[in-house]
Amino acid sequence: MDDFEREREAMSSELVSSETRLTVASNAFEKVLAVVELAKPRILLMILLTAMVGFIAAAGGATVSMLHMLAGVALLGAGVGALNQYFERESDRMMRRTERRPLPSGRVKPRVAMLFGAVTSIAGVGYLLLFANLLTGLLAVLTLVSYVFVYTPLKSRTPMSTVVGAFPGAMPPVIGWVAVTDRLTVEPAVLFAIMFLWQFPHFLAIGWIYKEDYARAGIKMLPVVDPEGKVTGRQMLVNALALIPVSVMPTALGIAGKTYFFVALVLGLFYLYFSYRAAVLKTTRQARRLLQASLVYLPILFLMLLLG
Repeated sequence: MDDFEREREAMSSELVSSETRLTVASNAFEKVLAVVELAKPRILLMILLTAMVGFIAAAGGATVSMLHMLAGVALLGAGVGALNQYFERESDRMMRRTERRPLPSGRVKPRVAMLFGAVTSIAGVGYLLLFANLLTGLLAVLTLVSYVFVYTPLKSRTPMSTVVGAFPGAMPPVIGWVAVTDRLTVEPAVLFAIMFLWQFPHFLAIGWIYKEDYARAGIKMLPVVDPEGKVTGRQMLVNALALIPVSVMPTALGIAGKTYFFVALVLGLFYLYFSYRAAVLKTTRQARRLLQASLVYLPILFLMLLLG
């Protein structure tokens, strides 16, 4: 009987030990996932895809060098996303849209986020300097500084921050192009302009949908300071309209064919239509439809550019 009791206690102890190890492993895995979430994976994927478009458009195809470029851009994008969340952790806590992010939810400590962001962004710049070229590394530095140290603090001061933020937001395809050519020419400038103009209806739609959230957090998005939506609607329309002639320019430059031209034209009219509806009706429903349209527009446009 004593032997039986000892065996049962040993089995029970082993079971508890196994459960403890599983709990520790599960907690560690959740912490890793929370740190990965700092990199804003969905936005990072879009950054990588647009950088890849710039590279392939310049190189005429994918090469091993593209993998180096994507690795550097991934590190840079992850670092920028983490640093942005570190500096905005207090405002994120005030917004329903962002209150579940790793920092406001307490899943990641601020010191960890800052360290992760600093290390990965610096590593990204260094990687691009080492495996691409000097100009690509300098553009990476410019992207990092303009987004984290200019755009991020301006968000609580002026609605013009969207214009500033559109600059680093449009840099990925330029970085991809320059990683191949080591030159800034008209072709990457056109890719930059497409990304730059596309962002305004996209972000203004987000601003309109979540304007109460932004107001609560003290972030001066244009829809917050323009509650009637007149200026917001005008900006949506002007940028969507300007995007149409800019988006067809790759055909004139010889980096895309006639099929791309017609698809870009149709997509531009499609984007303009939803921008017009959002500008005129000024409802959350139409803003959400414009946001959805923006997420359809860019991938198809760049896919056609790659195919062309």
